[in-house]
Amino acid sequence: MKTLHKSIFSTMSQMASEHSAINLSQGFPDFPIDPILKEIIKKTIHDNIHQYCPSNGHPGLLRSISELIHSSYGREITIEDEVIVTAGATQGIFASIQAMVNKGDEVVILDPSYDCYITPILLSGAIPVRVPLNPDFLPDWEAIKDAVNDKTTLIITNNPHNPSGRVWKTEDIKELEYLINKYQKLHVLSDEVYEYINFNNPHQSVHLYESLRKKSIVVSSFGKTFHVTGWKVGYVVAEKQIMDKIKSLHQYMVFSVNSICQNVINDYLKHAKINELSSFYKYKRDLFRKGMKNSRFELMPCEGTYFQLASYHNISMKSDVEYTEELVKDHKIAAIPVSVFSQKKSQKNTIRFCFAKTDETLQSAIEKLCKI
Repeated sequence: MKTLHKSIFSTMSQMASEHSAINLSQGFPDFPIDPILKEIIKKTIHDNIHQYCPSNGHPGLLRSISELIHSSYGREITIEDEVIVTAGATQGIFASIQAMVNKGDEVVILDPSYDCYITPILLSGAIPVRVPLNPDFLPDWEAIKDAVNDKTTLIITNNPHNPSGRVWKTEDIKELEYLINKYQKLHVLSDEVYEYINFNNPHQSVHLYESLRKKSIVVSSFGKTFHVTGWKVGYVVAEKQIMDKIKSLHQYMVFSVNSICQNVINDYLKHAKINELSSFYKYKRDLFRKGMKNSRFELMPCEGTYFQLASYHNISMKSDVEYTEELVKDHKIAAIPVSVFSQKKSQKNTIRFCFAKTDETLQSAIEKLCKI
């Protein structure tokens, strides 16, 4: 526990509040939820749904998740055995790692990586093996192959990728298939919380590949998809022999997830236009990128998620941690330093902005950033 520290997301959001800064750091929207969702909440609150849901999830929601996965990826799942509703994707990831790894096992993480992966690995007595992505933030398969061995129990993938906004191609999935087939012990934990936010190509989900399904855990997030991050509702899909282990842990971590939210999401899935989410965020991405053309920041490719990486090498030689502190204190903009996502702190002069904001928020942020 001595190796753990306060999350950079909490730190930067706190600084944004203290300095009255525009918060483009933590990944949450600042715009209202869908009016239809509000109406369902009003209706549902009067129903008799305020006690525990089954530990695996609300039966209706489990069916709706099964239908969503089938319509999105053509995969048939058994709701009794292969899906569970979790208290956000983070709890799903935590339970999955704790269920799959034991003391001395190795877990491959591709850096830069989301900070919630490390803790459950360390608490299991397992060994995180952190492999840097290529400079373009795509997988370095030669380095990954060198890192995987007979002790490797899990490889954690994140696609679309946070913080870079890059997305995998078919050839990346093929390389992953090769590793999974080569090592009997190796499984995949596929973090796909931004699966419905893609701008260029269709999402290459693990769900699409039958050869990967038997040895994979796929984590998804209603919070990211429906702009309700504060509800902390996600779901995990895996075949029965893996899911049984996850369920065993889940019941002692949270037992079950918020009953109101599960009922509301189940009803809302009948109305939600998930296929419009990519175009919704593409507009915001393009608005931010167009406005930033007049700045001294250099923007990197963004193919998915609602994050935009930017280099500030034309502005300052400070470390990214120091520069984000300066940015929030002197210019009233909060961003995330990218080096904190990597063991080797190798991403120099690069920061992450979140563009899941109202147009007014983005315009105000652009105005401030273009004055730097």
